[in-house]
Amino acid sequence: MTKRMMLVIVVCFGLFSGATVWRADEQAKPDTIFHVNVNMVQLDVAVTDKRGNYITRLSPWDFEIYEDGIPQRVATFGEENEAPRRLEDYPHEGTAVVADPPSRTGKQARENSLQPIMRKETADQVASMVVGASVFILFDTSNYMYRGFVYAQDAIEEFVRSLDHPYRVAFYSYSRNVSRICMLTPDRSVALTGVRETVAGDDAALYDALLMTLKDASRFSGRRVIVVFSNGPDNASMVAPEDVREVAQTEGIPIYMISTQLSRLDPQSTAVFSRMSASTGGKSYFAKDWRDQEKAFASIRDDLAHLYTLTYYPQPNPNYGWRSISVRLKGPAYKDYRVRARSGYRPHANRHFVQTASTP
Repeated sequence: MTKRMMLVIVVCFGLFSGATVWRADEQAKPDTIFHVNVNMVQLDVAVTDKRGNYITRLSPWDFEIYEDGIPQRVATFGEENEAPRRLEDYPHEGTAVVADPPSRTGKQARENSLQPIMRKETADQVASMVVGASVFILFDTSNYMYRGFVYAQDAIEEFVRSLDHPYRVAFYSYSRNVSRICMLTPDRSVALTGVRETVAGDDAALYDALLMTLKDASRFSGRRVIVVFSNGPDNASMVAPEDVREVAQTEGIPIYMISTQLSRLDPQSTAVFSRMSASTGGKSYFAKDWRDQEKAFASIRDDLAHLYTLTYYPQPNPNYGWRSISVRLKGPAYKDYRVRARSGYRPHANRHFVQTASTP
């Protein structure tokens, strides 16, 4: 399959969760009506100090969001596993709780900030961003896995057991093809049974499998993440990793990569894994043995439990191509904190118009 054909597949997904914009040609006739539909953009944001400790209990007024340098206004906000709330329902008091608390209060941090934009969503619309997260686990069962197969299964099982109640889990495996062993479910036993049923297989087509997993994850609302366990480089995919990365960024789905020491012998794969996870808001880990694998899964679980969920409606932006996203904390008291989120998205633009009645 050619790269051009694969790009057609990506476009045909039609599932981008960034801003969706309908527009017509600038040369359109005067009797054309333009309809513009802008969807809410969701960001999963991690905030840590220099030591890697998570910063908790920040308020929505502590954040600044820029899209192509244009300030954005927060629409909903949630911390950890709580359901995101509209800003009008969110308390205005409270400070960040950290290992070394900042000297400035939350109220002071909000001074001179943009007032959040308020859209009148119904309670059902807000509740559609369900608590917890949908976690898609993608397990390498290629012929690279012959040696450490059982240890990897043990680490994945422990990760599934350790997830809190609000989480839903799907378990896929891949070699040359992807196998949907356990579809998304809150029932841990189904996922655990699926882990033990996997067997080692053929060549590794990681990026093809990631693209299919992204397609499945895009059908669900709320926070969604993909956790990949890879034991070696990709040697069978027909889609480019950069195309997969762009889909993940546009869909707002962080990718966490756990790779064994073998992959670090391949500098190209190591660079791709690191770039893909960082740009989507996830993290990458390189585990040389089963102990490191367990630590990596534990770190991912801890990360998922400390994410902020922010949403916004994009302000008017003439750019219908790639849009960069920057998330910052306000004020000098937070200048040493580190913010991790996806770096951008591509809005899905469609042409849509309706002709008005002709003037007699």
